[in-house]
Amino acid sequence: MSVDRHKIAARVQRGLWVIFFAQIVVRPFMDLPYGYWVSWLPALGAIAVGAVVSRSAGRRIETRPPAPVEVAPPVTGRWSALNSPADKVPSHGTHHLAQTYAIDIVAEPEEGARPAPVWFWPVAHRNRAYPAFGASLHAVADGTVVHAEDGQRDHLSRSSLIGVLYFWLIEGACRTLGGSRRIVGNHVVLDLGDGTYALYAHVQRRSLEVRAGDRVVTGQVLGRCGNSGNSTQPHVHFQLMDGPDMDTAHGVPFSWRGVGVPSGGQAFEAGEDAAVPRRPAVPGPGPQPSPEPSRRP
Repeated sequence: MSVDRHKIAARVQRGLWVIFFAQIVVRPFMDLPYGYWVSWLPALGAIAVGAVVSRSAGRRIETRPPAPVEVAPPVTGRWSALNSPADKVPSHGTHHLAQTYAIDIVAEPEEGARPAPVWFWPVAHRNRAYPAFGASLHAVADGTVVHAEDGQRDHLSRSSLIGVLYFWLIEGACRTLGGSRRIVGNHVVLDLGDGTYALYAHVQRRSLEVRAGDRVVTGQVLGRCGNSGNSTQPHVHFQLMDGPDMDTAHGVPFSWRGVGVPSGGQAFEAGEDAAVPRRPAVPGPGPQPSPEPSRRP
């Protein structure tokens, strides 16, 4: 499926969802000229379009698998992986939005540092209850910012059964209508060169320190971890892509320098030396050793 067809399919899918929800809104106020079950056809069509797009991306992955790209970790400190390509591909159950090799990580400075999921109460937690919220996000390589936005709000956690049901049945579907930017929330995309792009999703509102066109160096702070978009708790969603547009790009495997690819549930430590590598020292004033004379044959 070509790039243009991917975009057309995404628009068709959003249009079908709009029709579906519009029927739900108007049905209590007017009689529609067809039965109740017919009104579900747009929703089924939207799901079918999404499956076709995902399958198309999957065929390309299978026929031309890309090589892993080694980059620095996007965070420092002790973290734990959730959805990881070390366990399954696609890691999030879909190739959509170039998520084939995406990973989710949560800050885990010590066991029990973040609230555990519950059945009923409390329904939600404030973001400050999670150590990941506000953690710094670092550039994984030298590059250029091609997209940066941080105007969407950080919502409460979806850490209870009621919260998760609301997330999947209502919030997730509504965000789909807003397109990919509403799904990933606040995010930043870096051009790392050689056709590789890094995406950081669910960034904290008003926390980005870079804008489109900025040059960044490895380890530079880009912004803060948040809980915007389709997110159940503050966490970092990171992925590499072969293009700057997540709607048309394909996922690229990654490996974090000094860490690798942590599997789901695995805790790992990302030190300052990995995320923020030391730069060669700039010679100061004073006598310097004479360079060795060149030897020509």
